[in-house]
Amino acid sequence: MERAEAFLLDQVPMSARAKIAPTLKTAYAAAATIIEAEPVLNVASAQDNRGRIVQWAVDFGFQKLVETGGWAFDFRWRPFERPTGRYLEIRAPYLVMTISQVEHPTLQPRDVYFRANKRLNNRSWLPGMEPEDEKEVAGLPHALILHGYQSLNFAHLAMPEGIHTQGYIYRSPNLLLMPHAVASTEPGMEETDLEAVLTLKEEIDKWRKDHGE
Repeated sequence: MERAEAFLLDQVPMSARAKIAPTLKTAYAAAATIIEAEPVLNVASAQDNRGRIVQWAVDFGFQKLVETGGWAFDFRWRPFERPTGRYLEIRAPYLVMTISQVEHPTLQPRDVYFRANKRLNNRSWLPGMEPEDEKEVAGLPHALILHGYQSLNFAHLAMPEGIHTQGYIYRSPNLLLMPHAVASTEPGMEETDLEAVLTLKEEIDKWRKDHGE
């Protein structure tokens, strides 16, 4: 198991991943109902921006998933670097997650400032499971919840490479194909994987202490 894969499994276990597909499916269905019921949203220019309605429905779905205890994570709304709005950030103990629509699951989403800053954290933390250069570390490791663009045909958890064009350090199998209910007792990691994950957690804890995070 790759180190990034082991770390992501530790932070977002299978029982949590099983909630992703139902949340997305409900959100896409809600967006379709809203669009169908509102003539204004059926003009050509609105249809070209259908993804906006989907995005808002997906954000609402994951916010409610956390608020109702379906996910044992926290969330916050973070402002973009340029003051044009906010995005949803979901926080596991040692990981932050954001949500993106992408046309193809192997490609990173559009290269905007907040995503660029977050993916650089992965380059610092993950290659050797410790920061290569402490000055580069600006936050926790970052994962994306990826989902299909106009239609929901894939969903993945992925940790982006530091360089936008290089895709992902690790990307999960299509979560739409996994069972919606998984056993409460999940198989444990191999000893080497567990040791690597514990080492990374220790490095993150040290960074938090040193930087008052």
